[in-house]
Amino acid sequence: MQRYFIQLSYDGTNYHGWQIQPNGITVQETIEKVLSVVSREKIAVTGAGRTDAGVHASFYVAHFDSENQNLDTEKILHNLNCLLPYDIAIQHIYKVHPEAHARFDALYRTYNYFLIKNKDPFLRQYAAKEARVPDIEMMNVAARKLFEFEDFTSFSKLGTDVKTNNCKVSLAEWVDEGNRLVFTIRADRFLRNMVRAIVGTLLEVGFGKLTVEGFCKIIEVKDRCAAGTSVEAKGLFLADIGYPDELSKGLVRPQKVALTDY
Repeated sequence: MQRYFIQLSYDGTNYHGWQIQPNGITVQETIEKVLSVVSREKIAVTGAGRTDAGVHASFYVAHFDSENQNLDTEKILHNLNCLLPYDIAIQHIYKVHPEAHARFDALYRTYNYFLIKNKDPFLRQYAAKEARVPDIEMMNVAARKLFEFEDFTSFSKLGTDVKTNNCKVSLAEWVDEGNRLVFTIRADRFLRNMVRAIVGTLLEVGFGKLTVEGFCKIIEVKDRCAAGTSVEAKGLFLADIGYPDELSKGLVRPQKVALTDY
């Protein structure tokens, strides 16, 4: 068997997330079906991680195994993009060693969350609207506190089947770009709903409803009920995934997501 890495992007609006679900169409299921057709063999695709329903990915990586040691990757790439729906696009397919793993070999993931201040009909699926103006400086003070913690139970969806809620956050920053606010966060791994819960809680700091000290206490109590409300899924993009050099050779590193591109 030959293992291949596949780089893709998708608009998550019409999907129940990445991972196959018993009820509801998912990105993984859609790609597996089309890839099995174009490769003429039953293909299972393993992704770099879950994205929840309605969440987008401007950069995503998955892997699959094929009995064909020398797939015509350019032809497969072309055929996939012809047959896949408009909201999923494949950028690259390339060979990797048999033990390479899209999920377990990932060194970090980076997410962007977008908030727009003014109503825009063309961005309604890709950003949450927030007319109030939060205190960006205070939100960034609170965001930097994330570096001091490892257990993020307070920002995790309840009832998940993970063995640990520990994550190492290496970047967390808000930027005001005029009509939009952009939150960027990078960590070695993320819990389900973690980014949306963090954004919702940081906004409480920005609106003066929560102090920076109170934000830290929420993390310390390890209780999801203590944190703020999760923001809408549509504003969240998986924007980057880092891999060791030997696995990154076929990937095109993403540039910052521009909402005007959509």
